[in-house]
Amino acid sequence: MLDATRIRETLAEAYDLAPSLEKAEATRDIHARMARVVPLADWAFHAPYVIEIERLKRERNAVVLAHNYMTPEIYHGIGDIVGDSLQLAIAATEVEADVIVQCGVHFMAETSKVLNPAKTVLIPDYDAGCSLASSITAEGVAEMRRRYPGAPVVSYVNTTAEVKAASDVCCTSANALQIVEAMEGDTVIMTPDQYLARNVAAQTRKRVVWWEGSCIVHELYTAEDLRAYRAQDPGLRIIAHPECTPEVVAEADFTGSTGGIIDWVSRERPAKAMLVTECSMASNIADALPDVDFARPCNMCPYMKMITLEKVLYALHTGAGEVTVDPAVAAGARRAVERMIEISRRPAQAA
Repeated sequence: MLDATRIRETLAEAYDLAPSLEKAEATRDIHARMARVVPLADWAFHAPYVIEIERLKRERNAVVLAHNYMTPEIYHGIGDIVGDSLQLAIAATEVEADVIVQCGVHFMAETSKVLNPAKTVLIPDYDAGCSLASSITAEGVAEMRRRYPGAPVVSYVNTTAEVKAASDVCCTSANALQIVEAMEGDTVIMTPDQYLARNVAAQTRKRVVWWEGSCIVHELYTAEDLRAYRAQDPGLRIIAHPECTPEVVAEADFTGSTGGIIDWVSRERPAKAMLVTECSMASNIADALPDVDFARPCNMCPYMKMITLEKVLYALHTGAGEVTVDPAVAAGARRAVERMIEISRRPAQAA
């Protein structure tokens, strides 16, 4: 576990990180991307960190990959590439930087390392885990194979490298249906998200069987809650992530990955929208969509929120948080992830 006092003392010796309205003013172009949700007074606390992180990125030839669930000061302030799990996985295969800083959770950093074995991959907090990733092991995959002999295993990217290596292919919420339908045979095993699997099962003729994992954020939403919101505002458009229960998905006007949600809201421009996912999503797109009023039920991922500007600066300053993956495990995981990327790039009708 990171020692917060040690981090602050180390950074204080090297940088002036006191809140500064002068530095906030100097970075107004960055702040403008999030001004609707981050007041300038708050930006004065963030700006000194952003300035130093940007300088170190240039010095270290580093790139920051930031998931859509990062807070606005990370997503807009230092993220070089932002997106959902599929978008970041593809981006990780294309970056030319020597150092990748993964602003997301641990399985994402592992995926970047698997795809870039020669690069340095840093995660600002090694303890930033995932309820889905921790819900299954390689032994769990083997158990599912014993239950359903011959069925291919499609494992969500929200898994450890060991689980990926034990699987036939990975998927994300953006391409899960396409991946499942690309598999041979009538039965497909999906791990570990039971709700993603059940939502995919409703859209395919294949028999989908699943592991009983779930996301601690998305399983909190209920269909009853959504109906109550809609009763208060009949014009509300509800957009849900497929890690939600099928009952919640049935209440939604649209269901998609975080990247798909952003695309849908940007295209449809509803007067009022509720994003049924991690609550930083609405904050990160609010300034780009000033004509959309976001209802904000806030279920927050405690793991994503472990990544802070302070920890990113410390990682770049010290090299702490370097991610390693056993080469033998990495080879199997790389095969599963690269197969996912290859299938996801096919025309949908060819899947």
